[in-house]
Amino acid sequence: MKRILIRSGKSPFRVATPAEFIHQDLIGTNTGNLIFSDSAHKMLTTPDTEVTSNGIRTDPSATRAAEINERYDVFVIPLANAFRPTFQASLDRLSTLIEQLTIPVVVFGVGAQAPADYDTAWLNPMADSVRRFARAVLDRSASIGVRGELTSDYLKSLGFKDIDIIGCPSMFLYGDSFPEIRATELTVGSRIALNLSPDAIPVGELSGIARHAWERYPHLTYYAQNTVDAELLMWGDTTPESGHQDPFPLQLSHALLQENKVRMPLDPATWIDELRGYDFAYGTRIHGNVAALLAGTPSVVLTHDSRTLELCRYFDIPHRSLTELSADTDPRDLYEDADFSAMLKGHGERFERITAFLDRNDLQNTYTHGDGGAAFDARLAALDLPASMPVWDGGDDGQMRYRLSRLRERITAADARATRHARENRELRGRLTTAEKNAAETTRQLNALRKELTAATKQLSAVERQLTGIDKRVLVRIGPALRRRLRRSKARSRTH
Repeated sequence: MKRILIRSGKSPFRVATPAEFIHQDLIGTNTGNLIFSDSAHKMLTTPDTEVTSNGIRTDPSATRAAEINERYDVFVIPLANAFRPTFQASLDRLSTLIEQLTIPVVVFGVGAQAPADYDTAWLNPMADSVRRFARAVLDRSASIGVRGELTSDYLKSLGFKDIDIIGCPSMFLYGDSFPEIRATELTVGSRIALNLSPDAIPVGELSGIARHAWERYPHLTYYAQNTVDAELLMWGDTTPESGHQDPFPLQLSHALLQENKVRMPLDPATWIDELRGYDFAYGTRIHGNVAALLAGTPSVVLTHDSRTLELCRYFDIPHRSLTELSADTDPRDLYEDADFSAMLKGHGERFERITAFLDRNDLQNTYTHGDGGAAFDARLAALDLPASMPVWDGGDDGQMRYRLSRLRERITAADARATRHARENRELRGRLTTAEKNAAETTRQLNALRKELTAATKQLSAVERQLTGIDKRVLVRIGPALRRRLRRSKARSRTH
């Protein structure tokens, strides 16, 4: 039995409450992470393997490294856009852990994040961290699996050759088969699923596109993905009372939240199942759109940087550049322009690439070496996995105890911080008083020194005047004698 440790927020078979998802950050700040980690978990589950989730956070200690070396046979690390400055510290921690491991380490699905023009110059400051990570992995595996051409070229530019382009595991949740994409006709009564990325706001008319769709399609739902969105749905805020408005749905005052048209998926299985009930999905989230495609729902990605564009190009996912779209972009136009044939036609070949990568790294997959994921799916279907979170209406939804407990913890923590700050302020005031006393004493001593210096200066002037008077008297007395001696010296010199 091969024991596989996989980096993921949680095991696909863990049933967690919304409060646990938020409090323990089981999604790694973005629920899209669970789609590719669950797919990797399923892919690696065979009769001869045991797959265990490591959690999303990295413990780089020697103790944890020794434990992994002893208990597991291989460490698998599915990643997304990990080559980005905001992930550099996490990447360094991963490198520290990997460098201590004596077992194989396999990375697949990693990507470099860059603007849509694929210019990786902004990654230059973290090049050493990427080199360290890639070197540590390749010392323990045959190759690194990357998202697409951009990441492959980037790693090769840093001096690495053993690179396999395999895309993202999320697209292979069903192995070498892919759901047929349902044909539809979008009307005012169609159900639309929208996904948005806050960091895409500077790139194009994102808020306007969302507003246009909401105004014309009453059955539109916005599927948020970040932990901050889950916290907003769980806790709410006071923006409806304060009147604060933001064009992006980040506050309760936004119309989408006011109308309870926002959902936060907590588990890939229920997320995909919900999206089967929609007619069309679109937006800037790559995994929000992948979830829809896995549900057989037509979907179009609005690309705004390389992390979405690279995967769309590799998998032939229909996409449009956000910069080219106006605020009045209609979902119906996006759907009518979309062609899913290349995505479906090329899926089998792409599946062969990722299984060849696994074979190269001595990893079996359930589709070639197991039951095709049947046992995995059956076990998943038997679980009561959580549905997507709605907007909390203030009633008792089963999370009241958590909310009250969490508020009490926050109040207690705030009191502790206030007490600590008060103590620190007292210490600072004491130091300030001492410093002020020292400054006063220093000023007194400085004034005394100035007086002594003034007196010394006067004494020196008096001495100088006395010396000047002495010099004059001496010259008066010895001057005639010196002049006579000088005349005699000149006379002798003439006679010689």
